[in-house]
Amino acid sequence: MKIVILDGYVANPGDLSWQELAGIGDLTVYDRTAPDDVIERCRGAAVVFTNKVVLDSAVIGALPDLKFIGVLATGYNNVDIAAACQRGITVCNVPAYSTESVAQLVFALLLELTNRVGDYDRAVAAGGWQTCHDFSFTLGPIYELSGRTIGIYGLGNIGRRVACIANAFGMRVISPTSKAADAIPDYVTKVTFDEMLELADVISVNAPLDADNRGLFGRETLSRMRQGALLINTARGPLVDEQALADALRSGRLGGAAVDVLCEEPPRQGSPLIGCPRCLITPHIAWQSVEARRRLIDITTANLQCWLAGRPQNVVR
Repeated sequence: MKIVILDGYVANPGDLSWQELAGIGDLTVYDRTAPDDVIERCRGAAVVFTNKVVLDSAVIGALPDLKFIGVLATGYNNVDIAAACQRGITVCNVPAYSTESVAQLVFALLLELTNRVGDYDRAVAAGGWQTCHDFSFTLGPIYELSGRTIGIYGLGNIGRRVACIANAFGMRVISPTSKAADAIPDYVTKVTFDEMLELADVISVNAPLDADNRGLFGRETLSRMRQGALLINTARGPLVDEQALADALRSGRLGGAAVDVLCEEPPRQGSPLIGCPRCLITPHIAWQSVEARRRLIDITTANLQCWLAGRPQNVVR
């Protein structure tokens, strides 16, 4: 059985192993695949894995041997599910593999905004402490998380983990979740979206992107957040209007923002957030811990094994 991985480098740049997957069939791993090369590389393959490479109806239609598509991620909008379904092709994704990793980055970003560790390190390296008149050198206020309110937009696996960590920091946790009150942790207070904007000192965006919430955090929404509030987005770039956020930061309306995702990735055309004051940007790394990537590969392998055994798991159609 021919198995092809079209873009394996980001999930496994060489520090992990594809060995178990290779034991199932004739495996070929490509670090990256250009759109024009997809059909040729997949020709004759019964199994194709993709992270971000697009498998649209034209590609699927040109691969008569294809029986199984594995997505090396949770999101699967790069695969034409309807075309796969019409052909009887099973499509599986990998849910909930990066929960701990993403939640950890949420607080790495939040703590950087409140404690400015990187700024202090650079200032000390530049001689700022050596020339200071006092024993304690300061660049500005440092804020405690304890006692502050965090609003979590998206109370799924990741959002619930963020809530748990926030609670451990002594934060008040609120969320405009659609879940029933008895289905959420007792330390999470259910509020409306408008109430979250009004009350939260920090908003953590942890929801999947859909047609209803694209651009949700735009000019009007950001204007209703508390003066000096912080916004953290580790979910999907298009949930936030980047120009509106940049304007809110430059005007001083918001105290800071930290994003791990942008509307265009990589940002070939740039972004109004790049170089914006009080804005931290990381290059979509929240999912990238070694442990999360190992889980990704393990679940990916298990998805194929279960399908071959006639009991498919994590099917997205």
